[in-house]
Amino acid sequence: MLSSPFLDEMAGRRVLVKAENLQHTGSFKFRGGWSALSGMSEAQRANGVIAYSSGNHAQGVAMAAAKFGIPAVILMPSDSPRLKIENTRALGAEVVLYDRLTESREDLGATISAERGLALVKPYDDPLVIAGQGTVGLEIVEQAVAEGVAKADVLVPCGGGGLTSGISITMEGTGLRARPCEPEGFDDATRSLASGKREVNATQGGSICDAIVTNSPGEITFPIMLKNCGSGLVVSDGEAMRAVALAYQRLKIVLEPGGAVALAAALFHSDEIEGDAVIVVTTGGNVDTDVFTRCLETL
Repeated sequence: MLSSPFLDEMAGRRVLVKAENLQHTGSFKFRGGWSALSGMSEAQRANGVIAYSSGNHAQGVAMAAAKFGIPAVILMPSDSPRLKIENTRALGAEVVLYDRLTESREDLGATISAERGLALVKPYDDPLVIAGQGTVGLEIVEQAVAEGVAKADVLVPCGGGGLTSGISITMEGTGLRARPCEPEGFDDATRSLASGKREVNATQGGSICDAIVTNSPGEITFPIMLKNCGSGLVVSDGEAMRAVALAYQRLKIVLEPGGAVALAAALFHSDEIEGDAVIVVTTGGNVDTDVFTRCLETL
């Protein structure tokens, strides 16, 4: 895990950063994609796979499919960052674009899957995907011990909850506690944990944190989060953008805004966090140059 005395001073506590933006394809999503495909039988994989994603799950599944030598079809919102679309195609996947405001990715995915006999790899509501993402938590538990951290909040950027729920399972019985972090206006997990039932966001788009914009926590992931997680944290788009800039300045890593919301929570919402240390997961670094430039201008 990475650290910086400058970030520690800003947060008022020790900040340890689990840099999943350095994972294959630039995000943690390869873990879940590889886990899901590895868990399929050869017959299930035979015709190929299909997935829907704004970009990071897309690339994770595309790389996993390429390693297995099978076709991959990826449904992506037409307003996804250009870099993510180009990277997914470069990994060998067929990209099908759709309008996230007027079309249902679930319906489109079901239609294409049925027509071509493709196996669906869901972005978060799948036990094998959750298990794959949970390997991040296994590593954090080991690394926290090595760093002498016995008790801490573990802040996780949260969309549908695959990573958050997976990490939370690995931390049962430890002094670590997973907490979801989200952008303002798309805080469905935070509101759901507070109400005890799955809440829905009013809109599907409009945040610079596109990587973690979902409609609602997953049917499988939410009960896990409700059982294991602490309360959620919510940051503004501006705070996420500044966290991107600070990560580059102080840690020399490149993040996308959605992948930086947990770092933003640690730095700018320290009064909502407990303990002498905080562990932050930075989930993705697939950011378009113009967005990254705008983030750097916040310094």
